[in-house]
Parts: sequence; C-alpha cells; structure tokens
Amino acid sequence: MKALVISGGGSKGAYAGGVAEYLIKEEGRNYDMFLGTSTGSLLVPHLAAGQIDKIHQVFTNVNQNDIFSINPFVMRKKDDREYVSIDFINTLWQFIKMKRTFGESKSLRRHIRKHFTYEEYNLIRATKDDVVVTVANLSKNGVEYKSIKDFSYDEFCDWIWISCNYIPFMSLVKKNGFEYGDGGLGCVVPIREAILRGATEVDAVILESENMAYNKVLGKNPFSLMINLFGHLLDQVERSDIIIGKLAAKNRDVKLNLFYTPSKLTENSLIFNKKLMTEWWQQGYYYAKKKCEEASSNELRVG
Repeated sequence: MKALVISGGGSKGAYAGGVAEYLIKEEGRNYDMFLGTSTGSLLVPHLAAGQIDKIHQVFTNVNQNDIFSINPFVMRKKDDREYVSIDFINTLWQFIKMKRTFGESKSLRRHIRKHFTYEEYNLIRATKDDVVVTVANLSKNGVEYKSIKDFSYDEFCDWIWISCNYIPFMSLVKKNGFEYGDGGLGCVVPIREAILRGATEVDAVILESENMAYNKVLGKNPFSLMINLFGHLLDQVERSDIIIGKLAAKNRDVKLNLFYTPSKLTENSLIFNKKLMTEWWQQGYYYAKKKCEEASSNELRVG
C-alpha cells in the first residue's frame, strides 16, 4: 500500500503541490492513502480526488482574505523583503471581545467548503483506502488523526479547517466538547501514522530543508518574535517526527522516500504571495523530477 504524506508549512504547501504533481502525473504513482498536517491537510483531499490542476489554481491564488476573517497581521515591505507586523486595531478588538486568539480564520472554513466538493468527497471514499488529517486536541494534550471514512462531508471539512488553525493567530475550535488547533502542534509529518495504518511505501514531502542549520532573523517586536519562537518549536517537532518515521520504516521494512525543500523558502509561511507560491510549485515539480531521475540512475548503476 502506497501512502503520500505532506507536512505542515503554511504557504510553502505550494512546493509540496509541485512535488505531488510530478510524482502522480509523470511518475504515475498511484497512492492508496493520503495523510496531511495543516497545509498538507488542504492539499491531500484534492490530490486524492485527482484534482491536481484545480488545487494548483486554487492554492497559488490564495490570499490573506481567503484565510483570515480577522487578520492579526500587517504585511510590510522593506528593501525588497516582506515581513509581518501586528495589526494593533484587530488585535485590540479581539481583546475587547475577550477572545483568546489574535485572529480568526472563518474565511478559510468557507474557502475549503467552496473548493472541496461533496462529489469529490464521495469519489475519495469510493476509490481510495483513506485520507487522513492531523489535529491537535489541546484539551487532552494529544494528537488525533481524522479519517475521511469516519465522518460526513461537513464534519470532514471542519477537521481539514481545524488542522490548519495555527494557534494563537487563528481560530481555536471547540468540537465534541474539546478544543482543537493546528495538527502541527503535535505532529508536523505523520509518517509513523501512515505506517501504522498499513503503508508499505511512503513518499513524504517535508516543507523544510534537510539541513535546518541557518541563521534566522528574529522579530523586532514581541509579536513577530512570538511567530519566530513558534516556528522554532515546530522545527523541533518536525525533527522528532522524521526520526520516529525513519525508525518505524526500518522496523517494519517500509520503503521511505523523503522530499525536502532544497533551501529555506521563507522566513514567514503565513505570508501568502501569489508570485512566490507559483514559483515554489514549479520548484517542487522540478526538484521531484531531479530526485527521481537521480534515483533511477543510481538503480541502473547498481543493477
């Protein structure tokens, strides 16, 4: 059973889309199971439904208004570099309303329902073994994996949305008596879960460079510094997920193929820039092509 796993990574998900497009269209890899966290959760239902061109168009054209109903960020530009700053008015308004998050992402919930259709939901249930999204149960301090097989269309759309809610900048969601947030708060790359669900070969797209050693530019105000610190913590979770995934693959004799980004794509994955995301999609496509060609060449030499 073949599985495609896509990590969290915000706007960098465009790169994963390019990798997946090459693997599915050009390599002809037919996946039985799809697992995603955060931005990966947005991609995997469309990939499972075979809607690659559609998700390419949707993903590379997404903007802040498609994500945030209340946007806690202001994007500024200095010396050809974009950086994030706090929107004091929106954040103050959240405090006045006694909300626990700086922003709200109800626009993303509507965006998911608009582009992931009921017909595609039924097609996946009929033709694929599973599509799974990762969420963090903050009430129980644990990670949960939500399968398309276990929920109605409306419920599964909610779980996709919840998987993407980067707390405390996006919505904190109460469902079934528990409070949930971004799956990346517990598991950024669900490789091990794919193996536990029966995968014998896993292609995992990791939206970070293989060598994570680089000098990060820290924020110049408490708000942007907080974003940097959250990014640092998620990097550590991601490292652990990869190590655990490699061990699980080795113990169960599972073929594991890892697709990293060749370089650091962005300092802030909460910036959704059409030009950059279009470039990242193309980069992912050509990186996957190069990696697959190198693997084929090595196999020929060994043979």
